[in-house]
Amino acid sequence: MGKWESLRAGLNWLNLSTLSGLALARCTGCRVKPGQQGLIYALNYRPRLPVAGAFTVGNVVFFRKHFSEPGNYPQLLEHEATHSTQYALCMGLPFIPLYFLAAGYSWLRIGDPASRNVFERRANLQGGGYTERPVRRIMPQLAHGLRRAAHRGVTQSPNEQPIPSRRTPV
Repeated sequence: MGKWESLRAGLNWLNLSTLSGLALARCTGCRVKPGQQGLIYALNYRPRLPVAGAFTVGNVVFFRKHFSEPGNYPQLLEHEATHSTQYALCMGLPFIPLYFLAAGYSWLRIGDPASRNVFERRANLQGGGYTERPVRRIMPQLAHGLRRAAHRGVTQSPNEQPIPSRRTPV
């Protein structure tokens, strides 16, 4: 294990993200074994969420059943090792809400949680099994939606019936 990998592993122990990952592995019945680059592999992850073939918590990388030999997937390992570094740089578990904010931004821009997610992009989208998707133009769509909403509020189409008032006449 290199100097950076040792530092990353130490930081992720100190910020409790690796400990959290090991607790999750234990709670979900994963088989844990030492891996490459100072990572810890949690094999046979079964719960439905997150919907991913692999994901990382601290220095613990969780793999679904079809990744029984993680060493056979060097690009995926490199991708997950980058996420481990991101945990260290984000001081541990604050990475999780930051990741979900970035996924939400990507969802708004693309309709996909990974394509414009800064954490996935820095970790190499293709290495994580993601596809680069084209950016949607938000402002024209938003302006069009606002115009439609404003237009509906001002005019009424010939087929629409007026909504009766809830007030009762006195």
